[in-house]
Amino acid sequence: MERGIHEQPSSLQMENTYIPELPDGTEEGMFLALDLGGTNFRVILLELSNGALIREKVKHYHIGEELRLGCGERLFDFLAECVSDFVRSHDLTGIRLPLGFTFSFPMIQKGLDVGILVTWTKSFNCPSVVGRDAVQMLREAINRRGDTHVEVLAVLNDTTGTLIQGAVLDRRTVIGLILGTGSNACYMERADRVQHWEGQRHGEKQVIIDIEWGAFGDNGVLDFIKTDYDRKVDDNSLITNSFTFEKYISGKYLGEIVRVILVKLVEDCVLFGGTASDMLLTSGAFTTSFVSLVEQDTVDDSCDSTSEIFDKLGLSYDPDDITIVKYVCETVSNRAALLVSICTATLLERLDCPDTTIAVDGSLYKYHPRLKSWMNKYIRLLAPGKKFRLLLAEDGSGKGAGLVAAIALRLKQRFSDT
Repeated sequence: MERGIHEQPSSLQMENTYIPELPDGTEEGMFLALDLGGTNFRVILLELSNGALIREKVKHYHIGEELRLGCGERLFDFLAECVSDFVRSHDLTGIRLPLGFTFSFPMIQKGLDVGILVTWTKSFNCPSVVGRDAVQMLREAINRRGDTHVEVLAVLNDTTGTLIQGAVLDRRTVIGLILGTGSNACYMERADRVQHWEGQRHGEKQVIIDIEWGAFGDNGVLDFIKTDYDRKVDDNSLITNSFTFEKYISGKYLGEIVRVILVKLVEDCVLFGGTASDMLLTSGAFTTSFVSLVEQDTVDDSCDSTSEIFDKLGLSYDPDDITIVKYVCETVSNRAALLVSICTATLLERLDCPDTTIAVDGSLYKYHPRLKSWMNKYIRLLAPGKKFRLLLAEDGSGKGAGLVAAIALRLKQRFSDT
């Protein structure tokens, strides 16, 4: 972290988000949020009064493959078309609407409203957008239509949105954490520690730093914990030797780590009588949701879900097989909980707050029955004396983006007055 924040070689990007404050309860008015990160994207209207949400309207739009993989201008024209449709359908055409844009792809931020796309991930690949400012492209598309008064004021990712959304629920929130298909974290850093700052500083005391910890270890610093199973998972992944930390801990990979271990145990004739099914040998067949179900069986002292999973995978099994698979799921899950906790505890130590709330979102955190209790236990061990709590803060990519638009508007008005 120290290296990354001082722009020295590091596998942590430590990206400056240029968000220098959290919601303070004065947010007032109507704000739009745009959430782009998957095949369905959302336009959201938030109406705030004294910082509290009094009205929320959401509409989902499907982005077809031809738009996700084609010309960048066409993709952004489609986004602008959806914004226009949303504004019209809610009779807001004549109203000036500040907008926060959640763009959940790796980007370099050069300001609160400048996000340069580094690389597409997930199911998107519009080559003409790489290296360009997503905010500028969205603004141009909105201006080409000229039928709304929407003003794009800020760009952020879902992790930053989670921190902002958490701060509304609990004022002590200074860390945002995503534990879902992928994983990332951000936190409130002292502004004087931050080297990378383009444009004018306005006496900011603090700023949200987006760690981008999914790529932690891409430079080899985490290889000392890498097992043969991890190497196999990495070899079968879309981009090898990348997102190292994410491959140890996130929902996209935990099930696959378990599957690779089970296949090895079958080969060693200690599981399923030495016979694997075709399904078990298929990459991705043992999902992370299966891991959560097996773990729930362990908690409940049951084997119903585990038996059902074995049946689905076409496996012949006995009680010993159930015990072994439960043990494997527990071990892989426990390692993930410990790794996340080590990094979270490091953040707590760095922040030096007397009492900290950590806002968390993501499917793995929500649905894994033991992750939260393990994290509470390990973070206490690793950051002794630090008072903290984990808070589920859902939909940072939606509500958080609207709140960031409100903060951006406040900053804009403040700076224009000075």
